[in-house]
Amino acid sequence: MSYSPFSKFAVGAAVLAKSGKIYTGCNIENSSFGMTICAERCAIFKAVSEGEKEILAVAIFSPNEDDCYPCGACRQVMYEFQGEEEISVITVNKSNLNIRKLSDFLPFGFKI
Repeated sequence: MSYSPFSKFAVGAAVLAKSGKIYTGCNIENSSFGMTICAERCAIFKAVSEGEKEILAVAIFSPNEDDCYPCGACRQVMYEFQGEEEISVITVNKSNLNIRKLSDFLPFGFKI
């Protein structure tokens, strides 16, 4: 469902909440680039808007050959909604599947 007319870089994400529910999202670009949203934040914000406060895992898929890692903003948003268990970050593309922990991507995240 990605809307990526500018970058042509489609990304989809699925978030597993502590409740067991799964929320999906996609990247949505805008001609005002600052208003673009990544797939991961789209999925997390959908989960939070439905009352979820703890995320257990985030899966990120792109049909490209290159690995698709979360950007800095997405990493910090993931950290914000990480519960007692560290979030697993699953990246998938045409030929690879990798599972890492959020701390591999954001070793010094912060919460207020």
